[in-house]
Amino acid sequence: MRLLKLEANGEFSLTNDITYPTTPYAILSHTWGEDDEEVTFDNLKDGSGKTKNGYKKLRFCGQQAARNGLQYFWVDTCCINKSNSTELSEAINSMFR
Repeated sequence: MRLLKLEANGEFSLTNDITYPTTPYAILSHTWGEDDEEVTFDNLKDGSGKTKNGYKKLRFCGQQAARNGLQYFWVDTCCINKSNSTELSEAINSMFR
């Protein structure tokens, strides 16, 4: 699984794949807008997500995580590489746990 890491400057970055996260993290799993306005894994990788309305949701989640003393957070729309069927399947299964 990948997490978003809140940086000191208020921005965030996608972590490498973490097999067993050992640090606490916040979770946001909810679609707030149109599907084409949600930030995807690919958008984070290529930097194109900042122009989408869904980026505000990511910033909000990062800010809320920081208020709760957390540096890491997970958002279903962009922390899962949905083009990788194995990763998608593992993510879906882990959501049920």
